[in-house]
Amino acid sequence: MVQNLAQAAYASPAPEASHNAITAPEYDVIVVGGGPAGSTVATLLADRGERVLLLEKAHHPRFHIGESLLPLNVPLLEQLGVKDAVERVSMPKYGVEFVSPAHNKAMTLDFGQAWDKTYPYSYQVRRSEFDEILLRNAQAKGAEVIEGIRVTDMAFPAPGHVVATGRDEAGQDHRYTARFMVDASGRDTLMASKMGIKQRNPRHKSAAVFAHFEGAHRLADKAEGNISVFWFAHGWFWFIPLADGTTSIGAVCPPEFIKARKTDTTSFLHSLIAMAPALAARLADATMVGEAQATGNYSYRAERISGPDFLMVGDSFAFIDPVFSSGVYLAMKGGFLAADVVGTCLHGTAAQAERAKRHYATDVSKSLSRFSWYIYRMTRPAMRDLFMNPRNFFRIQEALLSLLSGDVFGPSPIRPRLMLFQGIYFIKTLALRWAGPAPLPLSKV
Repeated sequence: MVQNLAQAAYASPAPEASHNAITAPEYDVIVVGGGPAGSTVATLLADRGERVLLLEKAHHPRFHIGESLLPLNVPLLEQLGVKDAVERVSMPKYGVEFVSPAHNKAMTLDFGQAWDKTYPYSYQVRRSEFDEILLRNAQAKGAEVIEGIRVTDMAFPAPGHVVATGRDEAGQDHRYTARFMVDASGRDTLMASKMGIKQRNPRHKSAAVFAHFEGAHRLADKAEGNISVFWFAHGWFWFIPLADGTTSIGAVCPPEFIKARKTDTTSFLHSLIAMAPALAARLADATMVGEAQATGNYSYRAERISGPDFLMVGDSFAFIDPVFSSGVYLAMKGGFLAADVVGTCLHGTAAQAERAKRHYATDVSKSLSRFSWYIYRMTRPAMRDLFMNPRNFFRIQEALLSLLSGDVFGPSPIRPRLMLFQGIYFIKTLALRWAGPAPLPLSKV
C-alpha cells in the first residue's frame, strides 16, 4: 500500500509538463525548508559542488520553538563551520536538572560525566538567531536561497526530474526543476501529507503551551544555562534559559487536556505553572513577554522516508516528544546522513542509491526508537524513580548521559548498558505495581 501511494506521488506530471516537453533541470537538488535540517543538507551539498536551491516559506530571522541543543550538536556545528557564530549568541548548557514533586527534590545530571566525555556541554539558543546562522552559512557555501516561497506541490514527471511549485507572498506561482528533492519542510510534512502517509502516534499524544519570561530565577554559576524539567500532575514543563536574559517556559500535556481549557492560552499557562510549585517559585518575580502560544500533537511518523527522487529529513519524516531536546540534533544529524544519500542518488548506480536509502531509513528509525523508548515512559513512576536516584554501577549512568547527549546513531558501547537499564526499569515497574499506587499520579503524556 505504501509503495502504491509513493508511486502515485510521482506518476503524474505537472499539467503543463510531458516527457516530450521536459528540459534539463535547473538544479541538482531542491531543498524545501530552511530550518536546521534543510540548511544543513543544503550547506553540505553545495560545498560538494552540487547546484542547490533552498526554498523557505518565511523570512529569517523568524520565531521557532525548540531552543535547547544536545552536546553532539557541537561537532556538527564545527563541521559546518558555524560553532563560533552560534557560541556568540548562546547560553552554555552543561547538564539537565530534573525536578520531581513526588521525590521533593531536584537532581542534576552533568554531560561531562557521560560515557564519551569529548563534548561535555551544549547550547541554549534563540532559534531565530540559530536558524538564520545556519541558513546564511548555506548561502555562503553556494546554495541559492529564496525566502518567502511556500512550496505548494511537487511533481515527478520523469526519473531524475522534479518540479516544485512555490507560491510567493503576492500569490504568484513559480516553478523550479531539479534532479532530486529533499523534503525538510518540518511539521508541514510536505511529502508525507501529499502522499497520505503521515501517522500520528496512538501511544504517545502530546501538545504544548509555551511562552518567554523575563526575570526568572536561574540556577547558580556554571549551571545557569542548564535546562530544567519539572514534572507535574498533567505532564512536564521545560525551563530553558537564553543568553539575552529571557527564559523559555513550556508545558507538555495530553492534547485533550489542553483542548478542554476554558480560558485563553496565556491564562491557561499561568494556571498550569501554579500546579508546579517548584517552577512557580522560579517564576515568582518573572514577567511573561507577549502572549502564550499553543501547538498541536507532537508525535508522528511517516510510513516511509524516501522515494525514487526524494528524501525526507528531520521533522518532515517524524517528531517525538521534546523532553530530551532531541529535535534540532535529529534534524541536523539527519541532514549529514541525507547529504551522503543524495550524493549517491545523483552520482551512483540505481542499486547503490536504493541501498543508501535503505540504510538511511534504518539509521533514522533506530535513532528515533532509541530516544522514544525513554521518552514514552518519562512520566511513569518507575522511570522517575530511576532518574531521580541515579546509580553508576556497570557504568549505566554514564551510558544514560551519553544517550541524553545524542548517542543514538550507529554502533556504540553504551547499548548493552542501556539494555541493562531497561531491564531494571521493568523490574522497578513490577515492584511499584506490587507496592501500590505512586504518591503522585502523573498522566501518561
